[in-house]
Amino acid sequence: MGNPLHLKSLNHISLLCKSLEESIDFYEDVLGFVPIRRPGSFNFDGAWLFGFGIGIHLLQSENPEKMQKKVKINPKDNHISFQCESMAAVEKKLKDMGIQHVRALVEEGGIQVEQLFFHDPDGFMIEICDCDNLPVIPLAGEIAQSCSYLNLERMQQQMQPMVQQHERAI
Repeated sequence: MGNPLHLKSLNHISLLCKSLEESIDFYEDVLGFVPIRRPGSFNFDGAWLFGFGIGIHLLQSENPEKMQKKVKINPKDNHISFQCESMAAVEKKLKDMGIQHVRALVEEGGIQVEQLFFHDPDGFMIEICDCDNLPVIPLAGEIAQSCSYLNLERMQQQMQPMVQQHERAI
């Protein structure tokens, strides 16, 4: 089957927001994303952020009062997941910031993966995990692989000039 659409990578996710400013603050302050330039030709409010090799495009809802916010944290709901270096440090930071979260543990073949789930300001689920512990094993035909911290480190190195430029601008 291969790659019929010749895909290269995940570029971004797009999220509808009640308050663009509140969402920007959350993705910057909690997850460490950096605002990037957005095309000026758009005729609707929004913001683009970038981090860890992925973009998050925030779109201001035209009817924010009609958006229903999810309150219950359900790990089986739609979510985006980020790997981290230290689950203990992430949980401490979430507690320090007063962000409600739920812990989960996946165990497979003696390998444990810790997970933390929480919501952004609009109720979109975010997972933080140490998923790199669990190998990615294709169902057929290829060799087992692992998600790599090297990729994360490379992305962080590539982002460092952007972060420094953003910090100087503030």
